[in-house]
Amino acid sequence: MLYKTTRVKSNILEELQIIATNLRKSVIEMLVVAGSGHSAGPLDMAEVFATLYFHILNVDPKNPTDPDRDRLVLSAGHICPILYATLAHKGYISEKEIKTLRKLGSKLQGHPHNLSMPGIENSSGPLGQGLSQAIGMALAAKLDNKNYEVYCIGSDGELQEGQIWEAAMFAGNKRIRNLTWIIDRNNIQIDGYTEDVMPLEPLREKLEAFNWHVIEIDGHNIEEIISACNMSKAIVERPTAIIAHTIPGKGVDFMEYKFEWHGKSPSLEEGKKALHELRTLEGRIRGEHE
Repeated sequence: MLYKTTRVKSNILEELQIIATNLRKSVIEMLVVAGSGHSAGPLDMAEVFATLYFHILNVDPKNPTDPDRDRLVLSAGHICPILYATLAHKGYISEKEIKTLRKLGSKLQGHPHNLSMPGIENSSGPLGQGLSQAIGMALAAKLDNKNYEVYCIGSDGELQEGQIWEAAMFAGNKRIRNLTWIIDRNNIQIDGYTEDVMPLEPLREKLEAFNWHVIEIDGHNIEEIISACNMSKAIVERPTAIIAHTIPGKGVDFMEYKFEWHGKSPSLEEGKKALHELRTLEGRIRGEHE
């Protein structure tokens, strides 16, 4: 789907890009301390999470149960480090607390649990469940005469799950307009590249056949993310799927494009190298806008 990109003020773009970079740094720090977890997906979704939570979503960490809030459902629960980092930077929890990732008794479990802390809308772990959960929330808004938006973030690998397609067919049939499904199209999964394991293409045409309005974007381009989300709100006759093409491990050179980093955490030395690279990137971003 071709569309005109929304023009966004350069200071907003700089702010969001710096937030995304800081989210990546937090992801690396928490994974190093945890000694386990997923790296590639959380890193490649930093711009999406930064843009959603700091520009798009109607959410308030001081009132996390506001019945009129927008909902974000994380279907790909294994990328929860980026969700936890975002909630911390947004003010739902302290930034110090994210260092407890995967520790015994921590609120920050290896997959999100919606009763463990504010800001988590669903429990996820088994892949393929989140879209169904998001559909339920979107339909609840209609029944309750609410106008909130529901966003579901999923991975391309989980599209190999049958329930995803049942949910996609249902949402298209019911024309659920307040539902936006963002698919992290990073082309990797734990045991290889998606197109080698179970090809997904032509993905856009498949989703359109299920009556979804489909937008393809560069998942690292903040203007495109904003434009796609704005267009999704304007589409009233069907749900919208945003295929966000991303680079797995984005921002850390030795992780980029490598499926081996899907479910692997960096060592202490690798973490130091990654953080140095991200700090250098942040400096360049600030320099370009001075």
